[in-house]
Amino acid sequence: MTQALQRQLGARHIRFLALGSAIGTGLFYGSASAIKLAGPSVILAYIIGGAAIYMVMRALGEMVVHKPVSGSFGEYASENLGNLAGFLTGWTYVLEMIIVCLADITAFGIYMGFWFPDTPQWIWVLGIVTLICGLNLLHVRIFGEMEFWLTLVKVGAIIAMIIGGIAILLLGVQLNGQAAPSISNLWAHGGFFPNGWSGFIACFAVVMFAYGGIEIIGISGGEAKDPEKVIPRAINIVPMRILLFYVLTITVILSVSSWTEIGMQGSPFVQIFNGLGIHSAAAVLNVVVITAAVSAINSDIYGAGRMMFGLAYRGQAPKALMRVSRHGVPWVTVLIMTVTLLVGVVLNYLIPKDIFLLIASLATFATVWVWLMILLSQIAMRRRLSPQEIAALKFKVPFWPIGPFLAVAFMVFVICVLGLGETTRVSLYVGLAWIVLMSVFWWFTVRPRMVDAASVDGARQ
Repeated sequence: MTQALQRQLGARHIRFLALGSAIGTGLFYGSASAIKLAGPSVILAYIIGGAAIYMVMRALGEMVVHKPVSGSFGEYASENLGNLAGFLTGWTYVLEMIIVCLADITAFGIYMGFWFPDTPQWIWVLGIVTLICGLNLLHVRIFGEMEFWLTLVKVGAIIAMIIGGIAILLLGVQLNGQAAPSISNLWAHGGFFPNGWSGFIACFAVVMFAYGGIEIIGISGGEAKDPEKVIPRAINIVPMRILLFYVLTITVILSVSSWTEIGMQGSPFVQIFNGLGIHSAAAVLNVVVITAAVSAINSDIYGAGRMMFGLAYRGQAPKALMRVSRHGVPWVTVLIMTVTLLVGVVLNYLIPKDIFLLIASLATFATVWVWLMILLSQIAMRRRLSPQEIAALKFKVPFWPIGPFLAVAFMVFVICVLGLGETTRVSLYVGLAWIVLMSVFWWFTVRPRMVDAASVDGARQ
């Protein structure tokens, strides 16, 4: 059964979908590595990165409101940059979601081991994959409701951490017998740029990946109620909230304890909850990170599935991926994600750890690649539209044309930064290899099929 997706996602669903996808384990744990690279100057990096992401989202928003479709930025890349660009963008995003999802389901199994150390990890992994994929098969509104409540828990924990950290600063509560926390920690230990400009530049590779997932707003455009109103509101509000959460959270963490001690005495979240007298802080944090992992798995399966639906619609994937249930859910894509995740879990146990990390590093490159293609698609769309069509756009990119071009330059800069670091260089190499291999596959396999299909359609007309 093939039919159109149903517009069942409301404004709160889409806002929390983007929040849930972009705020996750990257904030709770991943921020520590960025802090070690740049020290307190990482705050400035999050602000600059957030501004660039806002431009990406406004570029995406202009295209979504102009033409709301499922698998949006894959469609826009095909339409404005060519079928090869759309094919690469769509499948790179799918690969990114699969890799991140593999990491999240593995993390879920590890987190559950905190309470049930004697239970084999694979049982928890199998359980969460079955549960989330089953829920994604039911109805898109059920997915939206689940993501709303999961994200609400995460956001509530972050707000509680920020308020708790501010209380510790104001009351002068000592943590682990150290000197009272103070905002002076932002410059008292080697200055605001303790590792110089090199450390500041290197941290962008980690900082930008932390924002990954916010582009899922565009994916949801095909199932949003009244996209002309819902999408602009979500894009205007969500990036600023994410930026606010990241900047405030990191500022509080770096004020409560010196940046040199981050990661040395456990999670800074646990330190803050302990400082407030919550002695079960580790258990509280475990609930939060489990919620974060489940939320991320939920949105990853949704995003990858809708992108595959869009690829199939454009003839860049098997038509079977367009099969939709009576509830408007592309059930074949959900089942493919289920099988992929189960196979991935087995591979995660069989292959050496270093090889798995090599594959996972591709997610960083894939994230920035997708953002770059969104920006280039919007620029190409503007050049393709007539002056009258441009004037009729209902959600225009601000600071045109300087804003989008500066954002493009910044994304190229981030890709170059990946090649500078010892640990991040591999993601650049693997990412470029992926682009080359997929281009060859498209040229010799997908392109001939698309040409044949176009010839058949032309003959019928």
